[in-house]
Amino acid sequence: MAEDNGTPGSGQPLAVLGAGVMGSGIAALAIGHGVAVSLIDVDRARLATAAARIDHHVRTAQLLGASPAADAPGELVTGLSPDGLLTGAGAVPAAVIEAVTEDADAKAKALADAAALVPPGTPIISNTSSIPIDELARAVPRPADLIGTHFMNPPYLISTVEVIRGTHTAEATLAAVRALLTGLRREPIVVQDAPGFVTSRILHPMINDAVRVVAAGTASVPSVDRLMQGCLGHPTGPLRTADLIGLDNLVDSLWVLHRRTGDEGCRPCDLLLDMVKAGRLGRKSGRGFYDYEGEQA
Repeated sequence: MAEDNGTPGSGQPLAVLGAGVMGSGIAALAIGHGVAVSLIDVDRARLATAAARIDHHVRTAQLLGASPAADAPGELVTGLSPDGLLTGAGAVPAAVIEAVTEDADAKAKALADAAALVPPGTPIISNTSSIPIDELARAVPRPADLIGTHFMNPPYLISTVEVIRGTHTAEATLAAVRALLTGLRREPIVVQDAPGFVTSRILHPMINDAVRVVAAGTASVPSVDRLMQGCLGHPTGPLRTADLIGLDNLVDSLWVLHRRTGDEGCRPCDLLLDMVKAGRLGRKSGRGFYDYEGEQA
C-alpha cells in the first residue's frame, strides 16, 4: 500500500489495537481514506493475515463507492506490541483506537498500556458495543482523553458511528474524534454513557428474542429475517445481522448488558450459547445461522 501518513489533515498515523474483524475493518476505513495505520495485535497468526484482509476490504469499499477511489491508500504498519509503534519520531498517533475483544479486563489493559505510551491530549478511543466508558476510564491515567465509539460492522461500508462521551471525557477529546470521523466521511452521533449505549441496548436484546423464536420452533431462521425485513423494514433481518456481528461478540455484549442492568431479556439464550460452543460464530467462521463457506470475512 502506498505511503501517505496521517489522519485527515494531521500528518500523523492512526493506531489500531486489535487485528480482528473490527480492528481490521476500522484500519481498512482509514487506509481507504489515505490515512496511515499502525495495527497492533499480540496474535502473530492473525496479524500475519491482516494485510491481505484489509486490502480486500479497501478494494471492496472502493468498488461499492464507500471509499474515495481517487485517494492514494494509507500505509499499513503492523506490530505485536505498541512499544515502538506508538513512540519515537513520526510514530506518535493522532488517536489510538482500541478494538480488542468485548471483555472489560482485556480492554482496560489495552487502553492503559496505550495511554502510558502516548502524550497527554492524544484521544484514546475504545471501540465497544456495550461496556460503559466510565468503567473503562478507571484503568487509564487521563480519563479526559478517553472516549468511546461503536463502529458497525463492516465499518468501511457503514457511514454512521455511535460516539459515547464518558463523564470525564474532555471537550477537546470529543472535538478531535468528531473531526477524525468527519475526515473519514463518517457521521458521528454523540450519546451519553450507559451499558449498551443506544444501538446495542436496543438491537442485541431484540436479536436474542429472535433466536428464542427460532429455538421455540415458531418460525425458521429465513422466515424470521424475511418478516423483519418485509414487514418492519429491517435491512438484513436480525439473525443475518447476528452472523455479521459474530455470535461470540453478541453473547459477550449480552452478558455485559445482563450483568450491568439486571435485565433478564439480555441473558443469552441457550441456542446462542450452544452455537458459540460449537464454533458456529457467524460469517467470520463460515457458519452461523447461515452458511458462508468460501466467503472472505
